[in-house]
Parts: sequence; structure tokens; C-alpha cells
Amino acid sequence: MSGYGTSVFEVMSRLAIEHNSINLGQGFPDEDGPLDVRQAAADALMTGLNQYPPMLGIPELRQAVARHAKRFYGLDVDWQREVMVGSGATEVLNDCMLGLIEPGDEVVVIEPTYDCYLPIIRRAGGVPRLVRVTPPDWTLPRADLEAAFSERTKLVLLNNPHNPAAKVYSEDDLAFIAGLVVRHDALAVCDEVYEHIVFDGRRHRPLIGFPGMRDRCVRIGSAGKTFSLTGWKVGYATACPELLAPIAKTHQFVTFTTAPNLQAAVAYGLGKDDDYFQGLSDEMCAKRDRFAAGLARLGFGVIDCEGTYFVTADIRPLGFDGDDVAFCRHITVAAKVTAVPVSAFYMTDGPEHFVRFCFSKKEAILDEAIARLEKLFGARENA
Repeated sequence: MSGYGTSVFEVMSRLAIEHNSINLGQGFPDEDGPLDVRQAAADALMTGLNQYPPMLGIPELRQAVARHAKRFYGLDVDWQREVMVGSGATEVLNDCMLGLIEPGDEVVVIEPTYDCYLPIIRRAGGVPRLVRVTPPDWTLPRADLEAAFSERTKLVLLNNPHNPAAKVYSEDDLAFIAGLVVRHDALAVCDEVYEHIVFDGRRHRPLIGFPGMRDRCVRIGSAGKTFSLTGWKVGYATACPELLAPIAKTHQFVTFTTAPNLQAAVAYGLGKDDDYFQGLSDEMCAKRDRFAAGLARLGFGVIDCEGTYFVTADIRPLGFDGDDVAFCRHITVAAKVTAVPVSAFYMTDGPEHFVRFCFSKKEAILDEAIARLEKLFGARENA
């Protein structure tokens, strides 16, 4: 792994600390999640068992994950044979790649990609086949995607809702992807950690629910994103028994288990009423609208955000003389506001004039960030 550089999130976070900047680069809320969920974790810590829980996860959480799948997506899941808990979605992704890929297998990935995907695939011996979506519309190039599949394709790694593009794939796109997976006798690993953070009347649709995908798909969720508790690192996988078995064997040799009190609290949280889950989406949507309006007023070219914590903006209308990396360094030092360059999410030759901001912060923080940027760039009357 020595050939890999430091994550762009870590680089920009260090720079933000150095310059006492508002860090809108890394994707996490600045307020902890629901008090009752946190209290459930505290109670379970003091009154429950604190020794090794079952390797696949405590029964209460696995049952809750299965009920959640039925409640929101109409999926019938056998909690005993088809659900596994891991120490965060990233660990579960690692388990999937190491458990399912043999050296030389090809893995179709849509870029821009979350930063851990390619290192995990390569460490497992897989060969990434990249298909590119680009701003401002992030349209899925179906001909390119079809061409990326071959007799060597083992699986497609799909991030939906997509970070950093903030794209929620349409029913037609998902049906097209599912058709390719079936036609090529491949698998799909679906990173769906932002499943409850979608906007403007959209609904998340898991790929596992499409025809032919029930026995070919691994669905990954995250308590960190669903309950705004990213430090807890509790993720979960749902898959048919034949797929879950090698994933679980990998998990056995990575973390083996996850803190039992956190599992108990997440089980409680997944049972919260619909108002909580709709409220999470509504709250994040309001933050998106507030921050995006501020960026537009300053002259940024703001791109539609369909879900996730992130808004992407085109810096060209500002007249900045430099690329997205230079821009992010410039605003960190000069305005004390930090974003991340979108080009960092591409393996090579990514678009160099788009930056990503995280808006899952307190409104006062978002307003202060806009105020600082306005001091640097001014407001545009016709924005």
C-alpha cells in the first residue's frame, strides 16, 4: 500500500486545521444523531454484555436490518442467513472485494469513485474497469458501461446515491445495469449508505430488488449516515447465503465483530417511526438549499444535488486562474473555508474546475462559510 498517497480528505483536513478553516471537505455532520439512539448505546454498554458478540452480528440488529428491508423496499430477507454486521460500510466493502474477487477478475466501477474503492479492488487482485460520469449532468454513458463488461467481469461496484456526484440513479439506469449484470453472469456490490438522504420527492431503489438481482447482489447500509453517527462505524450487508458466506469468512479475519452496545442501539434506531427517516431527508434538503443558494449568489455554478451530503460547484464563473486543487488550497488559506477537488475522485484526467462542499453542518456554520467566501469573491448581482 506504500504506493498510495494520503487520502484527499486527510490532506484537506490537515490544511483546514493548519489554517483554522471551516472544513466542508470531509463528509460528516457536526452534530450527533438522535439522543434516544445514543442513550440506547449507553444503556446497552452499562447493562448488556461487553464480550464478543456473534460474528455475523447480534440477532437484534440482523433482525432489524431484515425488517428495515421489508418496510422500506418490500424485500423478504432471512436475517439468520442473509445479514451480516461489520465495523462500518468500508469494512464491509473490503470484505466483499476480498471475499468475492479472485486475482485477475475485472470489476466495473463508475467514476468519480469514493477513495477506498480502487485500493481495495486492487489489493484483492481485481482489475478495475472504469466508466466515467462527469458534471454537470452526470449522465450514465450506457454504451461505455456496456463495453466495460466482458467474460472476465466478476462484479460491478455501484454507489447509489453516489458520492461525490450526489446523483440518484434513475429506475431506467438501474434496470440497464441489472440487465448487464444478468447477461454477463456477474455480481453487484451496492454501496447504499446514503439511502435515506435523497431529495425532491425521489425514492431510493436498491438494485437487489430488480429482476434477476436477488441472488447476484450485495446491499450495504450504514448506521453512520442513517443516524448521523459516523464515528460509530456500524455497517451491514444483505445478500443471499451463497454470496454472504465468503464475505462473512473475510469479515471473520478482519474485525470479526463490532461493538455490541452500538449494534443494540442501531437495532433500536432502525425501528424508529417514518417521521425520523423523512425528517433526516428534509433537514438535509433544507441545508442543501440554504448553502447552494449562497454559493449561487457568489457566482459559483451550482450543480443539482439529488441526494447525499454534498454539493458540487463549477469554479469557472468566478474567473479563478487555476485548477480545482489550487482553488481548494486558495480558499482554505485566503477565506478559511475548505472544500475538496472533484478531480481527486478520478483515477486520471478528471475535470479540473469543480469542487465539492459538504453541507451536513449547522446552519450557522454554513452561513459563516458563505460570508467568508463572499469577502473573498464578492456577491454577483445577477447570480
